[in-house]
Amino acid sequence: MSKREEIIQLADSLIKQKGYNAFSFYEISDKVGIKTASIHYHFPTKSDLGVAVIELYIANLNGLNESLRRKSPIEKLDKFFSIYSNIQKEKKVCLIGSLATDFNTLDCKVQDKLKEFTALMLDWVSGFLVDGRNENFFVFEGEPRNKALVIISNMLAIVQLTRLTNDNNFEVVKTAIKNDLLRK
Repeated sequence: MSKREEIIQLADSLIKQKGYNAFSFYEISDKVGIKTASIHYHFPTKSDLGVAVIELYIANLNGLNESLRRKSPIEKLDKFFSIYSNIQKEKKVCLIGSLATDFNTLDCKVQDKLKEFTALMLDWVSGFLVDGRNENFFVFEGEPRNKALVIISNMLAIVQLTRLTNDNNFEVVKTAIKNDLLRK
């Protein structure tokens, strides 16, 4: 892994652990073992680093979407849940949830990139909900985009809430969403 990639990975971890505004280039330089000037070589501003982190997520989601192209809507839903399961197991929050909290203090470049990633996630979830309903896997009322908003919002919230409740609430919510879609 290159130093640039290492910096992005660490920034991602810090954003999900404590928030965008709570970490500094100094903290990254200390953990990576380089001078802050070296970080500025790769990322002149913190906003440039924030954009790079989100661009990594966009690339990963595009790759995931492509790899799941031939999978069933249920498999896509399960993969969506696995993303949040991994975040919850790490005792962190998702990138969207973390950056949304800091949204009003983010540079416009970071805000725009976050909106782009959020729209991509919403389109992905809406897409497999449409397919699931068309193929009679899922049953739900209303617009798929609205259902996708409810599902994503629930997952964003439960990941954060389980930090406080420290119990099985994550699995309860995940199972409730799936059972609601499958009408079990």
